[in-house]
Amino acid sequence: MFRFAGFELDPERAELRGPDGGAIKLRPKTFEMLRLFAANAGRVLSKQELMEAIWPNVHVGEDSLFQCIREIRAALGDDKRQLVKVVSGRGYRFDAEVSNGLVPAAPEKAAIGPPADAPADTTPPGTNGVPGKRWSDFSVRRAAAVAAVAGLVIAGLVIAAPALRPDRIFARGPATIAVTPLGHAGSDTFAAEMAASVTGRLTDGLAKIENIRVVAPSTTGPRADFVVSGELQKSEQSWTLWARMTRTATGEVAWTASSSVNTADGSDGPLQQSRLAAGAGHALALRINALLNSDPPSAPAGNSKVAIEQATAHINQTTPERFRTAQAMLEQALAEDPDNVEVGVALAALLMRGVQMVWYGADESGAAERRAQAMLQHALRLKPNSVPVHEAYCRFLSSTNQFRESLVACARTLSFDPWNGIALYHIGLAQLFLGRFEDALATFKQADRFDTPLVSRWTWLVGAGWAFMLMGHAEEALPWLQRSTAITAASGRPLMLLAATYQQLGRPAEAQAAMAKALELRPGSTARNVPPPTRNTSPAYLEASNRIIQLMVAAGLPEG
Repeated sequence: MFRFAGFELDPERAELRGPDGGAIKLRPKTFEMLRLFAANAGRVLSKQELMEAIWPNVHVGEDSLFQCIREIRAALGDDKRQLVKVVSGRGYRFDAEVSNGLVPAAPEKAAIGPPADAPADTTPPGTNGVPGKRWSDFSVRRAAAVAAVAGLVIAGLVIAAPALRPDRIFARGPATIAVTPLGHAGSDTFAAEMAASVTGRLTDGLAKIENIRVVAPSTTGPRADFVVSGELQKSEQSWTLWARMTRTATGEVAWTASSSVNTADGSDGPLQQSRLAAGAGHALALRINALLNSDPPSAPAGNSKVAIEQATAHINQTTPERFRTAQAMLEQALAEDPDNVEVGVALAALLMRGVQMVWYGADESGAAERRAQAMLQHALRLKPNSVPVHEAYCRFLSSTNQFRESLVACARTLSFDPWNGIALYHIGLAQLFLGRFEDALATFKQADRFDTPLVSRWTWLVGAGWAFMLMGHAEEALPWLQRSTAITAASGRPLMLLAATYQQLGRPAEAQAAMAKALELRPGSTARNVPPPTRNTSPAYLEASNRIIQLMVAAGLPEG
């Protein structure tokens, strides 16, 4: 047992307990890394040493290491890096006083027979006040007890036989997936190297998914439940990966997808490989998650899908009237099927949209937020491994300024979909508001290396620009913000941030033009209502954010 900073790390139970005694959930790899830190407190552990200890005989990238570090810091509330410290150029040091205590051992079971080195029992019956207690007597009694227990076990097996069919037994274990080497056209050495690298990246990413096992392809031994295969094709301006997943038992193609990268945009080979693997891997992770979390055939279908689609169509036209119509549709669908996770998540997201658009009164807003959280927590209890549910809860915690909790929730999303750019974006946001600007920048850059899903890429682009601006690096922020606003030209906040950047760079005309366009998109914006809520934000963030707001005012944002 390791005790430090009010926490207890119990290796026997594989459990971390907080100061209140409550268990804190950690992924197995994260728990193992924390155990390694606690056992080596005060000693610098290099990245290589950590990776070899946690992932023996497996090649993983540094992002796996960084993810575990993030989860450890989030679990310990180590926002200021006082426990897990970076030692520049050397690695990490666990800087806490750790005390070791033995876990109380369970009482040993009495032996059925005498110890091997025990002398023969020649004590006559009745001596030492224990009449007739011979080893042979114990053996007879225990033999009878064993026989009785065995009879009960056999009877139980007969009763339970329908539930113990081989297919059900193995269904309880994690699904196994094998990734075969990607094919490629022609005999081009570079294409072969590219295919091998993408195969490796795809395999490494799948190996991070918590509830599956990645195994080597085999033609002689036990076969994996699913096999992932594909081909890499090269054209004049792009690489394209065509991938599929086949169900081994039936030969059914359970999933297909394609992923492409442009080779004319100046991106280097590693970035192209990362995006090819992520493009296919993200879609594959979602498909695997859907297969493993599908409702049983007997689950009531109802009209939930129709209700969600109709509600979404209404809310896309963002008016209070359409919002109320969409809410009524989802409320009715949920009343008909209270445990429908998809409807619950959709309604929770809709409630938060109403809060953010200020379509509720003050009292209604607080009630809507509490209800949304309760609905998402209920959904997590029903489907604890569902990517859409974890992603929705990650978004919710981020939007309600519960930053420490959001770090944990978003990391859980990544444990089922390592390429999820939305989860990475919200992790980056939490790090920004907690004043960890460099961590946030690294997270946004990781999301950009994956670039999935494409529809959300503007978010991590503006996140990276924002991080640079909070650090006072306007010149480095500019290209990220320009890329973001080129994708989402109708979004006001990125344009305001771009205006502040131009202003800091001494380009006032461009700053004023960007701010004028932003105010057209967001009329009524002032220096008072533009900044996000400051609850739970760090002093470092507040100071840097105020400096950016002053730059916006200089570019034309009304002070209000």
